Amino acid sequence: MVAAGDGKSIEEMSVSDIRSAGEGLLDQDAHKLYEKIQQILSQTGGSKAHAWSRVSQEVLTPSQPFGLHQLLYYSIYRNWDSSNGPPPAWIPSREGVKYTNLGRLLEFYGTNLFGAEYKDPISSFTALHQLSVLKPEVYWRIALKELGIPFIREPSCILDLDPLAFDAESPGGVWLPGAYVNAADFCLEFNNRRNPSNIAVMWRDEGEDDAPMNTFTLCELKARVVEVARSLEECGFSKGDAIAIDMPMTVSAVIIYLGIVLGGFIVVSIADSFAASEIETRLNISKAKGVFTQDFIIRGGKKHPLYIKVVEAKAPKAIVLPTEAKASNVTLRQGDIMWDVFLALANKNSRLGDYKAVACPVSEFTNILFSSGTTGEPKAIPWTHATPIKAAADAWAHLDIRAGDVVCWPTNLGWMMGPWLIYAALVNGAAIALYNGSPLGYGFGKFIQDTKTTMLGIVPSIVRAWRRTDCMNGLDWSNIRCFSSTGEASAVDDYLWLMGRAGFKPVIEYCGGTEIGGAFATGSLLQAQALAAFSTPAMGCRMYILDEQGHPIPSDMPGIGECAFDPSMIGSSTTLLNANHFNVYFKNMPRYHGKILRRHGDEFERTIGGYYKARGRVDDTMNLGGIKVSSVEIERICNLSDQRVLETAAIGIPPAGGGPENLLVVVVLKDNEIKLSEDELKHTFNLAIQQKLNPLFKVSSVAVIPLLPRTASNKVMRRTLRSQYGTMKPNHNKFTFIPLKKSNL
Repeated sequence: MVAAGDGKSIEEMSVSDIRSAGEGLLDQDAHKLYEKIQQILSQTGGSKAHAWSRVSQEVLTPSQPFGLHQLLYYSIYRNWDSSNGPPPAWIPSREGVKYTNLGRLLEFYGTNLFGAEYKDPISSFTALHQLSVLKPEVYWRIALKELGIPFIREPSCILDLDPLAFDAESPGGVWLPGAYVNAADFCLEFNNRRNPSNIAVMWRDEGEDDAPMNTFTLCELKARVVEVARSLEECGFSKGDAIAIDMPMTVSAVIIYLGIVLGGFIVVSIADSFAASEIETRLNISKAKGVFTQDFIIRGGKKHPLYIKVVEAKAPKAIVLPTEAKASNVTLRQGDIMWDVFLALANKNSRLGDYKAVACPVSEFTNILFSSGTTGEPKAIPWTHATPIKAAADAWAHLDIRAGDVVCWPTNLGWMMGPWLIYAALVNGAAIALYNGSPLGYGFGKFIQDTKTTMLGIVPSIVRAWRRTDCMNGLDWSNIRCFSSTGEASAVDDYLWLMGRAGFKPVIEYCGGTEIGGAFATGSLLQAQALAAFSTPAMGCRMYILDEQGHPIPSDMPGIGECAFDPSMIGSSTTLLNANHFNVYFKNMPRYHGKILRRHGDEFERTIGGYYKARGRVDDTMNLGGIKVSSVEIERICNLSDQRVLETAAIGIPPAGGGPENLLVVVVLKDNEIKLSEDELKHTFNLAIQQKLNPLFKVSSVAVIPLLPRTASNKVMRRTLRSQYGTMKPNHNKFTFIPLKKSNL
């Protein structure tokens, strides 16, 4: 909802409009704001973007009511020419960009790369992106040098597109052939940006908001990582063994993760929210030889058993960490050991001194992550030692993470953003900030203030909760240089509110996938950023929008369609453990410029002006709370939750105004005469899904219909259902539908 003065342009705005939106502003203060705004308008020569940029920086403050922020944003852009694309919420300054990572790179290499055509970082950004996809060997040599990647054995080249290497298993060629590396070594090796005395990790527990910050220097972190690597060897694990982590994203989890990789083992990522059956599935697929876990998880002051779930999942040997400082009182299975006993193994013999990271071919696995497919079984996606390079390079180029920064992103090692955060921060010489508790309240916000976080990553549902409760009021987030957002579609007003908490710093949208190791669409501090929109494909990624015939729409044309990529992306997957990689990502895809395009599954819009907007999945998956899940997984549980249910269709429906998807379950009952309320079904489905799949998932609404729409081959037409139900809007704690077209069900 737009604030007071709705419908007026900034030129028509009055002092009374400002006073009304300001919720009690004194007349003299409202007059001062009005006069300042008029002065800015006269100095910006009719440029709405520059007027908003100056108003957001010189007039608006975090302490003002959000209604005033809305009023000025919408009134300034009231008559915005849509042929220019979406209105920018933030624009870079020509001086400021020179201090960014990409700005420094362009100022140093620009003339050599582009000759006399080079002018400045802002005007050369598009040329740099083109260079990254047309001449990857040039861009990635520079990027690898900037990142300080320590090769144990240098690669023979950057990208091998020789026909012998360029086969069905590697349609994008082979990256860094011949290289030997260790991805944990990327994070721990001391260099000019990673000093032993620099803070590498800082953390605080929920409920201890005024306690001193806990910290590890890089030297301290490395010592503990080495201890884990040595203990794993003494515990009987062999190089290449898969070892799971099923625990919250704590400093111990980070140490364990890096210790597994440093020792040449493979991490198996499992989210601590999963039910025992889902844990078991992931352990079986990955053939894990062991698992790190905790006795309990504490959320909202309550203990939730975790080790018991791991035991129910028939896990192999478990190493159990106590959640609290005192010794755990859980009874262990035979063969399982406590954390302190495990660490003592590192000193079992006298092999002290420097520990050398285990050298691995760059194509060896470091991490097995899982992404829901449409078959009910999660896809097992291996990351290699090249994937962390993609993660760290994205953070360096697009989120401008630098040495000395503090990076916070509430996440979990079960999802790609957990490992991504480790590499994004540590490889770039930044500190990881970890809050052990819920990110939804004031305690988390104070943690951001106290750590002086410079890059805050979020998912839209978290921001929506902050805005609704106004729990971040009065905090100082002025150290934030930019936000980043991933996992779900964002809403304009939510992110306008978010920007206002930190003096209108930009939000860099970040959309990618586990199989990519980072983003394919994102933003840049060298470009104007619009709310809920992407300004560029990621560096090194050539992105296409396919028309209905499967042909790429010209890159200078707006359009909507399934997005696809040039397959030559560093760090992207080349195999799946439990599916045919080629069939999943390349089968039946068109060829373009001599290469078969890589499928992703998202529908994207390229707007006038060259921005991109996500429009959801084109397959039968959805995004709930930042977690991608297949319709089949949810339907399987709902179908068995009540014997009166014949079948269901689970679909994600966007809320009115944009933002994260809501889960709608469309139900067909076995007998049309059955009197079963939608509220009763909703309760039943929620209980079953949260117990058997994920406690974070929630059914927003249920619709009972006589028959599901199907194709001639009897497949459920979920896309038709999404179109017929349109969007959802809250109505007295329920949801009502805004159909896109009249339903014919």
